[in-house]
Amino acid sequence: MVLALIWGSSFILIKKGLIGLTALQLGSLRIIFAAVFLLLIGFKSLSKIPLHKWKYIALTSLFGTFIPAYLFAIAQTEIDSSVSSILNSLTPLNTLILGALVFGLQFKRNQIFGILIGLIGSALLILNGAIHHPEQNYYYAILVLIASICYAVNVNLIKKYLHDLSPLSITTGNFLVLFFPAFIILFFSGFFEVMHDVKVQESILFIMILGVVGTGIANILFFKLIQMSSPVFATSVTYLIPVVAFCWGLLDNEMLTPVQFFGAFIVLIGVYLSAKK
Repeated sequence: MVLALIWGSSFILIKKGLIGLTALQLGSLRIIFAAVFLLLIGFKSLSKIPLHKWKYIALTSLFGTFIPAYLFAIAQTEIDSSVSSILNSLTPLNTLILGALVFGLQFKRNQIFGILIGLIGSALLILNGAIHHPEQNYYYAILVLIASICYAVNVNLIKKYLHDLSPLSITTGNFLVLFFPAFIILFFSGFFEVMHDVKVQESILFIMILGVVGTGIANILFFKLIQMSSPVFATSVTYLIPVVAFCWGLLDNEMLTPVQFFGAFIVLIGVYLSAKK
C-alpha cells in the first residue's frame, strides 16, 4: 500500500515536471537524483555484490529504471497521467507471460483468461481515449506498454538471479550503473542552458521528489517485496496505483470518459485474475 501511494503519485509528478523540462531532461534528472541519494545511503552495500552478479545488476538497471524512466516521460507529453498509470497496471500480466515463456513459471487457466481480459480492457481504454481526446496522440500509450514489459523483465531477473542480495545493494548498484549515462544525456539535452529559468527550477523540485522518494526509496521497498513474495504478487501493487494516480488527476482537472472507466475496470479484473493463485 505504501508503494501504491508512492508510485501512484509519480505520474502527477512527471506531469508537473514536464511543464518546465523536456522528457529527456526529466528522465535523466529522475535517475541522477535517485543515484545521488542512494549512493549517499548505500555506497557501502556495493561491496556485498559479487563480481559475477554485476551483469545482472546492469540488466535490471536497464529494464527496471533506465528505459521506463524515459518512456513514461515521453508518453506523458501526449497522454494523461491517469491513463498512463492504468496502462502501467498491465505489468503483472506481462510478468506472468514472460515468467512462463522465459523463466519457467506455470500458467493456470484463470491466468490466461486474465491476460486476455486485461488486453481487451487496455485496447478499449486506448481506442476510446483516442476518439474522445483527438488533441492527444494515443500512439504514445504504446510506450507505456513497452515500459510495463521492461518492468516485467526486471522483476523476473531479480527473483531468479539477485534474490540473495539485499534490496539496498541491488538498488544502489542499479543507479551507480545508470548515473553516467543519465548525466551524458542530460548534458546534451540543453538543460544547463535553461536551468536558471524559474519554471525549470519548479519542475526540478517535483523531479527531485520523484527521484528520491518515487524511485530511490520505492525501489528498495519493491525489491524487498519481490524477495519476500513472488514476482506476480509483487507487481500486483499496480492494482492500487491507478486509484492513487486518478485521484491526483482529478485534482489536476483530468477526467476519463465512461467507456474509459469501463476499460480501466476490465484491466484491473484481468490483472486480478492473472495474479490469483
